[in-house]
Amino acid sequence: MADSAGFVPLQFERLDDDTMGERAQAFYQRMRTRRSVRDFSAAPVPRAVIEDALRTAGSAPSGANMQPWHFCVVESAAVKREIRLAAEAEEREFYQRRASEEWLDALAPLGTDAHKPFLETAPYLIVIFLKKFSEGEQGAQRKNYYTAESVGIATGLLLAALHNAGVATLTHTPSPMKFLNSILKRPTSERPYMIVVAGRPADGAQVPAIDKKPLGDIAEFF
Repeated sequence: MADSAGFVPLQFERLDDDTMGERAQAFYQRMRTRRSVRDFSAAPVPRAVIEDALRTAGSAPSGANMQPWHFCVVESAAVKREIRLAAEAEEREFYQRRASEEWLDALAPLGTDAHKPFLETAPYLIVIFLKKFSEGEQGAQRKNYYTAESVGIATGLLLAALHNAGVATLTHTPSPMKFLNSILKRPTSERPYMIVVAGRPADGAQVPAIDKKPLGDIAEFF
């Protein structure tokens, strides 16, 4: 129950050192197997799994607790088709005209191109919007703070929750993405942040042979 200052007691599981280490290692071993999948099965995934992953994403910290995100979950074949056509149009422009040779060289080992069949094959497209403003009292518009940081954290939690539940994912960011506002009828004050493709991998799916940097290359302790 909240006290007069609007605070409640912290709910926190206190663990001994061994249990902390075991959990940290188990979670790392689970998450290190997450890969960006581009070959999806059309097999369904229970909606309840997606809903709980979204609840996890919604638990993310955010600037002033404004929670500046909105998730559009696309299941409709017709809407997925519309998104694919619009995304591929932007991707063709990217690969043929917008991308520098350096950028294309960086993408070459991943084998990507403007063809994006996964946007139709996967059972779910989770389109994440960044909300620059929220609705305050009596419909007044309130500015949100640290929006990119907040939505980035929520997206990371979403990816982790989906992978932990056995759902394969791909982060897809065609540029520009304003077509998503139109297709999904979101206000222009919201910025499309990312499409998370979610489903089961196709039988025989393969991923690029890449490595992650070791801890010593990405972190240091002072």
